[in-house]
Amino acid sequence: MPSLPSFSKAATPPPPMPPKPTWDPRPVNVRPFPWLRPTIRIRLTLLYGGMFLMAGIVLLTIIYMLAADALHDGSALPLKILGGKFQSTSDICDLPTQTSGQLLQEAVNQCLQQQRAVALNSLLNRSLLALLGLTIVAFAFGYAMAGRVLSPLGRITRTAQRVAGSDLHRRIELGGPDDELKELADTFDEMLDRLDRAFESQRRFVANASHELRTPLAINRTLLEVQLADPDASPELAQLGKTLLATNERSEQLVEGLLLLARSENRVVDKKPVDLSEVASQAVDQAREEAQTKGLELRGVRQQVFVQGNGVLLERIALNLVQNAVRYNIPEDGWVEVTTEPQPGCAVLVVTNTGPVVPAYEVENLFEPFRRLRTERTGSDKGVGLGLSIVRSVVRAHDGTITAEPREGGGLVVRVVLPL
Repeated sequence: MPSLPSFSKAATPPPPMPPKPTWDPRPVNVRPFPWLRPTIRIRLTLLYGGMFLMAGIVLLTIIYMLAADALHDGSALPLKILGGKFQSTSDICDLPTQTSGQLLQEAVNQCLQQQRAVALNSLLNRSLLALLGLTIVAFAFGYAMAGRVLSPLGRITRTAQRVAGSDLHRRIELGGPDDELKELADTFDEMLDRLDRAFESQRRFVANASHELRTPLAINRTLLEVQLADPDASPELAQLGKTLLATNERSEQLVEGLLLLARSENRVVDKKPVDLSEVASQAVDQAREEAQTKGLELRGVRQQVFVQGNGVLLERIALNLVQNAVRYNIPEDGWVEVTTEPQPGCAVLVVTNTGPVVPAYEVENLFEPFRRLRTERTGSDKGVGLGLSIVRSVVRAHDGTITAEPREGGGLVVRVVLPL
């Protein structure tokens, strides 16, 4: 067989190896000597060690001086010789003036022992007083130094308290050495930055959504006003237009209230005196037609009491509670009771209704958005599950509290407490 032509080419040399990097791959922020970092542990160690050394030096100096004085007093001769005679110079013991040499020596030795005992007792008493004084000074100095060391924690705590008051623009901005406290403060500032951006994004979203909702509501209001201005409109159509116009106006007020709530960082800033009984009565009037359709009785005594807040949002609290009480009720012989009463320092709105039995452990779930119970109370045909969650948010924005408890025999007792 004829041989096939060869298409082999000259072998190409292998590609050259890439050059080795000349840069140091270590992270930039790695310290060459991490154990030299001025941490809190090292600073406290140096501080307490230095304080102990200084206290020891002071104490040793005081004891040395006291010991020198005690040795001087304890080793002094209790007599002096004048013209071949001796005279006692000790206040502790009396030496005999007429005696032999041996008895005099024994009396001198005994007197010296008594002087040493008195000097040692004096040294002990003075040392205890010096130790007590030094202890007081050490505690005072230690208290001052501990306050200085812990002052950054106080600054962090005060900033956290201001943030808890919905002031997310506060920052710690702690200076000083790069220790654990500064690292904690920087981490806290970064967390506040993220929270501030998240809340600002949420506020912008609510503001934009409110603006987008106001546009169709304004168009609806214009169309309804044009229709009501038509002299040829029938009375039924005119009445329907007035009802829709009132509903549209209330929706516009609600959107304005939500926009105000978003701008005030979940707190109502522009507060005005609002009669809570009037707000509750308006909510009852709005729900009366639906209650009559279901055969429910609306009752309750509403005493006049003024609170500081936003009228539209407070009306939303009462309306949502009354509507929930009407919609989640029993088919026959049901009732809804709405009362308001003043109490020391606060106003109370109570909405009580008959209805299905609600387990006590499920009551808290009613205030969660889109949470439904297994009972009829949160049926999907009666709402979207946002009524009570909106109520709780508005109550918190007014610095109030809301609680709910099952009513004996079925239904709920919802209590809203608002500060005056």
